Order: sequence, then C-alpha cells, then structure tokens
Amino acid sequence: MTDEPSIKRAKVYIDGQNLFHGIREAFGYTYPNYDVLRLSSLICERHGWQLLQTHFYTGIPDPSDNPFWHHFWTAKLASMGRLGIKVFSRPLRYRNQAVKLPDGSTYSFLVGQEKGVDIRIALDIVHAMRLGECDVILVFSQDQDLSEVADEIRTITREQDRWIKIASAFPDSPTQRNRRGVNKTDWIRIDRATYDVCLDPNDYRPRGT
Repeated sequence: MTDEPSIKRAKVYIDGQNLFHGIREAFGYTYPNYDVLRLSSLICERHGWQLLQTHFYTGIPDPSDNPFWHHFWTAKLASMGRLGIKVFSRPLRYRNQAVKLPDGSTYSFLVGQEKGVDIRIALDIVHAMRLGECDVILVFSQDQDLSEVADEIRTITREQDRWIKIASAFPDSPTQRNRRGVNKTDWIRIDRATYDVCLDPNDYRPRGT
C-alpha cells in the first residue's frame, strides 16, 4: 500500500453556480458573497492540506440579456484574477422552456444554461492528477456528474502507485434539500459559522440595486 504523504498538496476546484445555489438554499444569501480564496484556505487548513491553487468556474449571462449579473460576474472574476485565482468563464447559452399554466395555456421563456463548465472542471482535475501536481483534489460542488472523475482518479492511483484523495465540500443546513456531496468522494459539510467567516468584503453588484 502506498504511503500517505506527510505534506498533502491540494488543488481546489469551485463550481461557482453550484456553490451559490447551495448557499442560497442553505443560508439564505441572495447573491454569491463568498470569498473563494478564504473558503479554500480555511477548509484546507482544517484538514492539514497545503493549498497550492484555487480554480473557479462559472457561466456569465450576456450583457444585453442580464446586465446586472453580467456586471457582477465581470467585476468579481477580475478581482479573483488579481488574487491569483485561476478563473474559467463561459457565456450562458439560452433555450426556450415551456410551462403549462392552470388555464391550459402554455407560457414560453428563455432559460440560460451553463455549457461546458462541468466538463472543464473534470478535464482540469484529471490533467493535474496525471501530472502529479497535487495529492488532494477538493471540489466545491454537489454535481453528481463529477463522480466519474472520482473513478478516473482511482485509476490514476493504481497506475501511478500514489496516495490520492478527492473530496467535495458543500453548504449544509437543516433547510438544505440536497445534503449529499459528490458520490465516491469524501464529503466536507460547510456550516453557517464556517461560511460566514469567509464572506467577501466587496460587493460587486451594480450601484443603485
């Protein structure tokens, strides 16, 4: 059996939209007010991991469709980049979604969807592990599609005869409907007290909103 390293180098991968929706449901915050570097550092410190790099991923709406959120994410991502966080963003793609109303009529509206974010996270994780860049992968997400990445990492473990860990961190409270991390990973639950010491002191929402 491969020995566990005394210094465990960690890389963090954050699905920004998945984390925000979990936080909104768990803690009631109405916009992404997390400081991802503080959050990454705190979780790694508590588990004795040496944080090497934080990666952040999100979709961004077109300015003509949603100027509020376009402004917010453009400003927040620029701030993250200045802190050394590796940022990946994609424009949202839109499709028509129809719902049936009580009177029998149908109402159609545009829904913005992220495309390619989960695939990019998966590719970046596998790339880092294959090159031996870290020993621990910490994912802030509850997206079960990433359970396939956990399978791939176990294959890399066998091929390279290395000690590797993959964990998923997520907000948790009694109001949360989804209280599961990514399958086949170690689950790290984030309570309200932990989250609240990692709030971003800057507010990137446009003024007057």
